[in-house]
Amino acid sequence: MMNRTVPHAETPGRSVPGRFRGPFTRWPRGADAVLATAMFLAAVLLEDAPGDAMAFRTVTGIFQPVLLLFVVAGAALYRRRRRPVAVLCVALAAWAPTLGSTYSTMGGMVIVALYSVGRHADDNRWGPLGVVAAIAAITIDGLLHSYPWGDITFGNLFMSGAWYLGRRLRLRAGRAARLHQEQAAEARRIVTEERTHIARELHDVVAHRVSMMTVQAGAARMVAAEDPQGALEAMAAVEEAGRQALDELRHLLGVLRPEAERDGLGPQPGLADLPRLVAEVREAGLDVLVADGIRNPLPARVDLSAYRIVQEALTNVLKHSGPGTRTEVHVRGEDDGITIEVLDDGHGAAVRSVSAAHEGRPGHGIVGMRERALLLGGSLDAQPRPGGGFRLTAHLPTKGEPT
Repeated sequence: MMNRTVPHAETPGRSVPGRFRGPFTRWPRGADAVLATAMFLAAVLLEDAPGDAMAFRTVTGIFQPVLLLFVVAGAALYRRRRRPVAVLCVALAAWAPTLGSTYSTMGGMVIVALYSVGRHADDNRWGPLGVVAAIAAITIDGLLHSYPWGDITFGNLFMSGAWYLGRRLRLRAGRAARLHQEQAAEARRIVTEERTHIARELHDVVAHRVSMMTVQAGAARMVAAEDPQGALEAMAAVEEAGRQALDELRHLLGVLRPEAERDGLGPQPGLADLPRLVAEVREAGLDVLVADGIRNPLPARVDLSAYRIVQEALTNVLKHSGPGTRTEVHVRGEDDGITIEVLDDGHGAAVRSVSAAHEGRPGHGIVGMRERALLLGGSLDAQPRPGGGFRLTAHLPTKGEPT
């Protein structure tokens, strides 16, 4: 049938519903400004004290050229996303003159810069070089301060780990972006394939008979004055060809999708056939409640598309959640069209977690339903519900021309 993954053509990096987004994702510029200010103040106001402790120092007692180095490194840190390699070079260059002194407190800035290179730099060659330079700097600083080798080693590992963490996050984000692009490309391919299929079938099935109708109508017009009987026969042939074309169009709508339960020879179903469809899925074990608020007759194309959308949605619930799933179908009439909403609680006999139920490649089902809605000038949205289960909402206009 279909896969319940919903392919949306969104930009990479769009968050999954319910996923936590921290301040560095929500407000990147503001968060970077706060981070740069915090690192600058830490470098300025803190200094090493005996016993592996930190002590505060007064700003007035700082050597002015060193304060300038702090300012330059802190200001550069604000650009860590756009120019990560340059920021790392500035941080290392500003740190180097202070090594071995009480002002060598820019290690935090270097750690942030190393993380930023791993997270945001496009050229992977600079990361290892930056790690080597940072390790050399912290080793020199530790030897000049006579720190134990254990502390120096820990500092080296921390520097390396900051870059490695940034790189791992960047690789994971890259894989997620590629997967999103592949899913979007697959969705576009499915839509194009379905449109091509429909166009090819329409040409093969209808074009011949429409051509015959045109020729016969032209012949009837030419002989109408001299041979009324021949004109009548030609018009009868046009009528017969038109009926055959309509029959073949109805058959085409039924056979384009392989899951159609009819043989295509009878009339196409509509919302009036929902009771029979509901009875079938109830026999399969689905607990379905239907609220049909449509009272006025609908255009044939809207009636058929509405029925097919409900049919595929119920099939999807039965496939992914299994028997016993409580499902609600609401069909409402509005001023400009109808709205279809299919809800399920996802608590059937075959229930799985939301993530497991929506893994995999996007199938033709939701793409096909969305295509039906778009061809009518409407819309369709399908997504997991916060408490479990799935929600599908379609709006089909009943006025205006279909797209």
